[in-house]
Amino acid sequence: MSICLYAVGQSKLSNYNGQAEALCRQLTLSEKVSLLLDDSPAIPRLNIPAFQWWNEALHGVARNGVATVFPQTIGMAAAFDDELLQQVFTVVSDEARAKAERAKALGHVRRYQGLSFWTPNINIFRDPRWGRGQETYGEDPYLTGRMGLAVVRGLQGPDTACYYKTLACAKHFAVHSGPESLRHEMDIENLSPRDLWETYLPAFKSLVTKGQVAEVMCAYQRFDGQPCCGNSRLLQHILRDEWNFKGLVVSDCGAISDFWIPGRHGVAKDAVEASAQAQSAGTDVECGSNYHSLEEAVKAGVLKESDIDRSVIRVLEARLALGDISPSAVVPWKTIPYAVVDCPAHRQLALRMAHESMVLLQNRHHTLPLSTHDKILVVGENAVDSMMLWANYNGIPSHTVTVLDGIRQLAEHVEFMPGCGLLTNEVSESRMNQFCHGEGEQGMQASYWNNEDQEGEAVAQAVFTHSINQDNGGATTFAPGVNLTHFSARYAGILKVHQTEELLIKVSGDDMFRVSVNGKKVINKWRSRDGNQMAEYTLHAEAGKNYDIVVEYVQCKGNATFHFDVVHKQPFDLHQLIEKARQADAVVFVGGLSPRLEGEEMKVDFPGFSGGDRTSIELPVAQREAIQALSAARKPIVTVNCSGSAIALEPETKNCDAILQA
Repeated sequence: MSICLYAVGQSKLSNYNGQAEALCRQLTLSEKVSLLLDDSPAIPRLNIPAFQWWNEALHGVARNGVATVFPQTIGMAAAFDDELLQQVFTVVSDEARAKAERAKALGHVRRYQGLSFWTPNINIFRDPRWGRGQETYGEDPYLTGRMGLAVVRGLQGPDTACYYKTLACAKHFAVHSGPESLRHEMDIENLSPRDLWETYLPAFKSLVTKGQVAEVMCAYQRFDGQPCCGNSRLLQHILRDEWNFKGLVVSDCGAISDFWIPGRHGVAKDAVEASAQAQSAGTDVECGSNYHSLEEAVKAGVLKESDIDRSVIRVLEARLALGDISPSAVVPWKTIPYAVVDCPAHRQLALRMAHESMVLLQNRHHTLPLSTHDKILVVGENAVDSMMLWANYNGIPSHTVTVLDGIRQLAEHVEFMPGCGLLTNEVSESRMNQFCHGEGEQGMQASYWNNEDQEGEAVAQAVFTHSINQDNGGATTFAPGVNLTHFSARYAGILKVHQTEELLIKVSGDDMFRVSVNGKKVINKWRSRDGNQMAEYTLHAEAGKNYDIVVEYVQCKGNATFHFDVVHKQPFDLHQLIEKARQADAVVFVGGLSPRLEGEEMKVDFPGFSGGDRTSIELPVAQREAIQALSAARKPIVTVNCSGSAIALEPETKNCDAILQA
């Protein structure tokens, strides 16, 4: 590896300032503006390739196919081991480089396939009801700073290397800790200086001054009356003047639109004015579409071209420091082989981190560990839910070991009963794993078009072996290369029925969808409307028969949501569950929450939940009642609580012998 020496605390970016300034002088205004877009097009005449600023790696390379998936961030924080976390993100950056170089070799780098990763999330988990708290390292500023530094060092590579391995991004600056439903309009005001400087800013300061993080992302909400992405106090006075930040500022996705969209911040009249405000304050790259207006803002005299030059130079410095622009650059990271992706050594590290993330909350009478010879009854929806283990902002593992799978690998006598659902006393068993497509490959085939009519060649494809839950919340696309709005999708597969039963086809979406079974239209919501539409169809499925199911979806404008599942429903049989428990030596109840209930701007409407956040921190009533009922069997009960946020378990401390937070 080439070695480059820098002064202590000096950013690698400074080494490329001269080259960046020289390139900037050769650019037209239109070309300069294009470099400040998150989906930055190529400038062939200067040999500047296209670049994708928006990529995710919260706990593994995300939204970019198969990758090693590590435990959710809040779980890794529970390990209290920043050295282990740096190992994890060194692995993540290995896989990220390998994937990015392959995409570049194939000739087209799409969203989520680049080298700029918008992680770590170093916001403070102040309110346990916040749905995105699972993405953070907890409520302690010191721990958050230590863990954040480990992430940055693992992603960006050694200080002595000439080139960055990838770019890390500290987000969301600043004082961003929910609630999700208000983030586009609320103002954080009257925050005490002590709380600001001792709680919300220390981790950011640490990553800037000690970690030389390459990027900082400004948050959605206002702070002291000004949107964070247009806030000179945050972006200039604190970040650059006091902390000497040399990197670039990126906006959260759609944050600059919040400046002018009616009902939100109301500080600008249109995209031109909003872009000028954000640029002048110090937001260099926008995730969104407003910066297309920057050229108009300069011509109108509301923004100086020198402001744009300042941001362009920062952008070019970062890309030069990656070795992205100079084709002759000898960048050792480019030689990382693709074979490292999801390799056995990486999966073993993920398992080690999973072990370290577990927290034993209670263990009366030394109930744990259970004997491998015990008869164990495993109960609960989360015991068999593989997607729950993936958390959010996730990659796709090549294989998932569910909680039930893991117990069965170790114990000799294991029986499973679904018991209750996470929220209700009704059990739904998905049949999505019985779909196949093509030449018999498992799953439903999804195809996406960047038009509303499925015209031309699909821009992206995916395969789903589990329930489909997609939305564009947080400006998240359905698949790499797919528009946020004005697109269409087709999901198709053959359902191979194993036993005769009634199956419920469940669909919901915003905007339009329709479903056909064996060519017959059974659900038709083929009319655009504001808000979510829901529909169900009961299929009388016969064992041994195949059912050709096609679902079509169109997104017209605004929000995009699509949910699809085929389930078998059955009531929760309490008496049968208690009888089974009496026959066992121990009961393991696997409950808690799932990423389908807590997260970013979610469409969840159930008592105790609101838009991705929670209104109550208590364990859902259905689970609480099931655990209480199981206690009547007078057998040891071990509760495994799977959640990304705190759950109140006071009654469970009495009804359970052991409680494990997983």
